[in-house]
Amino acid sequence: MWELEGRVQRYPWGSRTALPAFLGAEADGEPWAEIWFGAHPLAPAGLPGARSLDAVIAADPERLLGEDVCRAFAGRLPYLLKLIAPERPLSLQVHPTREHAAESFAAENAAGLALDAPGRNYRDDNHKPEMVVALTRFTAICGFRTPRRAAALLAGLGTDLTDRLHGLLTEHPTAHGMRAAFRTLVAASMRPGEAEVRAVVDACAARLVAGDSPSPRIDRTVGLLAAHHPGDPGVVAALLLNPVTLQPGEAMFVPPGALHAYLEGIAVEVMAASDNVLRAGLTGKRVDAEEMLQCVSVSAAPPLRVAPERQNATSIAYYAPVDDFELSLTTLEDPPGVFRPRHPVPGSGPRTLLGLEGEVLVETAAGRHVLPRGRALFVPASAGALWAGGAGRFVQASVP
Repeated sequence: MWELEGRVQRYPWGSRTALPAFLGAEADGEPWAEIWFGAHPLAPAGLPGARSLDAVIAADPERLLGEDVCRAFAGRLPYLLKLIAPERPLSLQVHPTREHAAESFAAENAAGLALDAPGRNYRDDNHKPEMVVALTRFTAICGFRTPRRAAALLAGLGTDLTDRLHGLLTEHPTAHGMRAAFRTLVAASMRPGEAEVRAVVDACAARLVAGDSPSPRIDRTVGLLAAHHPGDPGVVAALLLNPVTLQPGEAMFVPPGALHAYLEGIAVEVMAASDNVLRAGLTGKRVDAEEMLQCVSVSAAPPLRVAPERQNATSIAYYAPVDDFELSLTTLEDPPGVFRPRHPVPGSGPRTLLGLEGEVLVETAAGRHVLPRGRALFVPASAGALWAGGAGRFVQASVP
């Protein structure tokens, strides 16, 4: 087992206080958006002795990952565990399938684009399904509504833009109609201007005040997005999407192709080890609408909430429908003075543990480590079974 030093990602949407407080660190006035506890080459976690997790795995993949994981994932750790703390909305985004990512990554390589080139869309050849488990109240928008439900939200707003979108969805109440409506908002040739977007924002605010909104929550979301990204057509796209609120302990899975934006809160996030993001708006970063439209799924789909399953007396698991990762949560309530690893923690293969509350002692055949809140451990496959004791909670990312 090794202690991991997470890598802080300072994106502008991050909270300046939430993650420092969680880690017991001093805030520095800059945003702490995410902390990565993984082996992705863009920001691999650190290990004692000035080593990095990706380099250590590359030097001995079969022992650290296990033969089956090493073979299935070409000697790479297939998941990335994060803490995420948006204080303002993230970009409206989608992630590609594994096949599309591999083809596009190869094409951009063949074209001679450097990994940090401004015109580059794909930073690696992997898909990026992801799952968030809320630590605080966590809000998002995710997945398209049914065309009829979206049309009902657009009806009566009385702007030129919403009238056009409403007409598309009522004449074509299918996925094709939804794709046409979304394309109207994001394609470069049809993208509405700032004045049109402001008119929609004002209309949503007016019906909120009047008390006749069919969805006060989504109208408030439109206002929130407009406050941070005035004039961006992604603000209007929120009327086509499902609002999501997760309470602590609740989870949501985001498959490739699902359009989404996280809004506010603190969560544990686990995903396939990728940084491929295609943005539709609500950002100052690169937006490639045509490439994003190739990957987005416009089929109506409610948010995919993941109900935890009981593994044993102390652990529950959140199972995602992918082979890259799963996440479990262990809660220990040993009496004061009892600090010995007597509870089995389900799982095998390469595992990453992250302390959430209290302090626990974890043990494998290779040794023991104390895991307090905010600290992380990497447990190689060769370490075998894991036991824990104490009073606290921790999550474990592993491979199914």
